[in-house]
Amino acid sequence: MSRTTDIFTTKPPRAERRAMDPRLGALIGLVAVVAFWWISADTYLSQVGVSPTGEGGSIPSPVTVVSTMLNDGAAFYAANVSVTLTEAIRGYAWGNGLAVLLAAMVVLIPRLEGLVMQIAVLSYCIPLIAIGPIISIVVGPPPSGDPAGTAVFLAAMLVFFTTVIGALLGLKAADTASLEIVTVYGGGRWKQLVKVRLFAALPSLLNSLKIAAPAAFLGAIIGEYLGGVDAGIGPALVNAQQGLLVPRAWGLALAAGLVSGFGYFLVAVVSRFVVPWAPKPSKGNR
Repeated sequence: MSRTTDIFTTKPPRAERRAMDPRLGALIGLVAVVAFWWISADTYLSQVGVSPTGEGGSIPSPVTVVSTMLNDGAAFYAANVSVTLTEAIRGYAWGNGLAVLLAAMVVLIPRLEGLVMQIAVLSYCIPLIAIGPIISIVVGPPPSGDPAGTAVFLAAMLVFFTTVIGALLGLKAADTASLEIVTVYGGGRWKQLVKVRLFAALPSLLNSLKIAAPAAFLGAIIGEYLGGVDAGIGPALVNAQQGLLVPRAWGLALAAGLVSGFGYFLVAVVSRFVVPWAPKPSKGNR
């Protein structure tokens, strides 16, 4: 067969074939996770660590978890989630605000880049369990029912590295020609930052903020374990574990996952309106 004929008869590469719709892939993945969870709960794991109330083993079924959540009531979850969510939002604001500020300072004063990167890497490498007790001693326990300072600090610490990297990458990705135009008209680094770099950094920055939303909630929960608080997802999980209330512990974990996922989704929706020019995942050919 000739070479020309091979060109027209050869199948297109896999990369050029129609890709699966991302929403369909997410639905299939969700169904697979729930199916694996249900199978695990109904097999040999169903009798491991049965609670005193007989509500299930170490892996209760989805039906058991949902029914336990309904029995506990919305007031129980609202009282605990609201405290953790307040801590996460405060830490999210402080951590991301400081990260964007330092990234902007690196653009204005390039000599600071090494110092800022060292701080970012250090915040990422220090184990939260190691620094949490120290922060708890420094800030002290909060008043009853109030958000914990330790939880706010750890939430901010957990989002800082990701946002610093995203902000720096975005600020440095500004169009060179646009920066030169600002320079020609007499503008310095500050004008370049305000007129060009901030807009160029928005897609990368918002991607980082999406990742930071679940991270902040996780940091707040870890901080509650160490902050001496009496309300929140963390203390509720501890009480459920100590009382061997396995379905309640799973329900709290499920609620935490839903809140974290909603935070990610909310920032993603905002991103679509703020940066409509940003590239979106392809639903067709790759």
